[in-house]
Amino acid sequence: MNYILHLEDNLLQIKGATKVISSTQTQAVIQTGDCALVISGTEIEVKSLNLDDGIVCLYGKFGDIKLSHAGGKRQPFLKRIFK
Repeated sequence: MNYILHLEDNLLQIKGATKVISSTQTQAVIQTGDCALVISGTEIEVKSLNLDDGIVCLYGKFGDIKLSHAGGKRQPFLKRIFK
């Protein structure tokens, strides 16, 4: 499944989300088809959630975004983008 990330200041919008697996103040895990985005930082909170349209908005101070495949093998986010 395709997804789009849009980061502006402290607001991160994810289009293509199918499920919010978990969310704490330091980490959010968002399912996007057969992969999951693992977002780390501080003061992270879900601002809006619309899974019918596949849109999740997170607010916080983001430090790291990783892509986790269904097999548990993690691959750096930028490596996945720039194949």
